[in-house]
Amino acid sequence: MAGRIGAEISGVKLGGDLSADTVAQVRETLLSRKVVFFRGQDHLDQEGQIAFARSLGELTTGHPTLPSLGGHVLDLDYSNGQKVDRWHTDVTFIERPPLASVLRAIELPPAGGDTLWANTVTAYETLPSELRALLDGLHAVHTNQYDYARVAFSDDPERTRKYAEIFASTVFETLHPVVRVHPETGERSILLGDFARRVSGYPAHLSNSVIKLVQEHVTSVENTVRWRWAPGDVAVWDNRATQHRVVHDFAGPRRLHRVTVAGDVPVGVDGRTSQVLAGGPATDYSPVAAA
Repeated sequence: MAGRIGAEISGVKLGGDLSADTVAQVRETLLSRKVVFFRGQDHLDQEGQIAFARSLGELTTGHPTLPSLGGHVLDLDYSNGQKVDRWHTDVTFIERPPLASVLRAIELPPAGGDTLWANTVTAYETLPSELRALLDGLHAVHTNQYDYARVAFSDDPERTRKYAEIFASTVFETLHPVVRVHPETGERSILLGDFARRVSGYPAHLSNSVIKLVQEHVTSVENTVRWRWAPGDVAVWDNRATQHRVVHDFAGPRRLHRVTVAGDVPVGVDGRTSQVLAGGPATDYSPVAAA
């Protein structure tokens, strides 16, 4: 799809009955290309999406704080004016962020609403060596504590405020390495995104500058791919090696269903693992560390 990230896979009818060889090929492509896309999966329903996601590993519930459909499905309905248009890696405010996510289009606007993904491995690899060495030793605090300054900029501030209260009904804080070692490929990837609020041990102004500098590099166009959704589309991404965001340039309904695969505890270059600071280990959300 792009030079550094993304691949479209054809000739596969997604579901829970895929052969072990097909699943292995999907996983191999996912590891190398970070996000994969499937067109024409109109046959897939909620149960089929869950069954396919389960072939990739143990599943989480839909979200640590937001209500879920059928236990495993997060209903991402952007028809209410809520803007989720900042770069992020999913659920990094807990100790074990997801391994992967499976996103299925349910209802789409007539135009706009694309999704962007960034490759956090190539982002790391293309930094100057001196900056890589600095980041290798840093840790950052991630939290779901809502930034209420955003509410005023929402299309519907009151509804956004209520959403924010639910989203942060339990406040989680976790200390993660800024650079994690991928448990399957051994690659180093940058673990930041919108839930990363401060670099541990740095004063606020310096922490903000470091995060801004690195994030601008991660999301440079060379590291990204853009997907224009069509009915029946499914996207799967490696949450350990990507960030993503919605392009909020649409009007009307935009609804997708997300199912996530449980992940493990990130490990830094120095061998240190992530540490829970507040909110607990979220075992109700992600009870199993994926192999």
